[in-house]
Amino acid sequence: MVDAAPLGLLGGTFDPVHYGHLRLADDVRTALALPEVRLIPAGDPPHRSAPHASASDRLAMLELARMEFPGLTIDPREIHRRGKSYTVLTLEELRDEDSRRPPLWIIGADSLIGLPHWHRWRELFNLAHLVVAERPGILLDQALPAALVPEWNARLISDPALLREQPFGAIYRQRVTPQPISASAIRAAIARGGDSVAAVRSLLPDSVLAYIGRHGLYRVHSTT
Repeated sequence: MVDAAPLGLLGGTFDPVHYGHLRLADDVRTALALPEVRLIPAGDPPHRSAPHASASDRLAMLELARMEFPGLTIDPREIHRRGKSYTVLTLEELRDEDSRRPPLWIIGADSLIGLPHWHRWRELFNLAHLVVAERPGILLDQALPAALVPEWNARLISDPALLREQPFGAIYRQRVTPQPISASAIRAAIARGGDSVAAVRSLLPDSVLAYIGRHGLYRVHSTT
């Protein structure tokens, strides 16, 4: 049995950070009674194109956004680390720093389906628990790739207490409030300007939207 509270972790490009990210992290934190959830912005994401905003701008927006969510913190290690932002490397570092705290890697159902394409993906189970945020329209029992099915069947738990009692290796499904918000749609709206910006105002903190405006971010139209 471990003797410290689990550590919630949510990775992403946060380009820009929006309420879909923030409320997901806070929903999981509240549901599992976690002392914190760390937001980990990717420096060089391996499974998608390079972020549109710089690392410093994305970090600045995260700092502004988390003021509305006191239980969220920021871990910039992937931005400061050279090379691709592989999750397995981040988890290895975290385990080395504090092996007492079970890491809970929060992952959306859509990302879970692509897990077999992640770098050294099987090793993730020796480093952390996976907390799968269920998404409307994705039936995981039917959508999982064949390579992931044995891990799913062997590791899926229904009792969240096991996330505290075991150091790593479990998969737990967590219901969260659906947040159908897209960073690419926000970027595209900002690029169009005018009324389009007003239409996305409720999707991200006012402080973040103001920062975007002050620094002229996302003015080149993007749909990626």
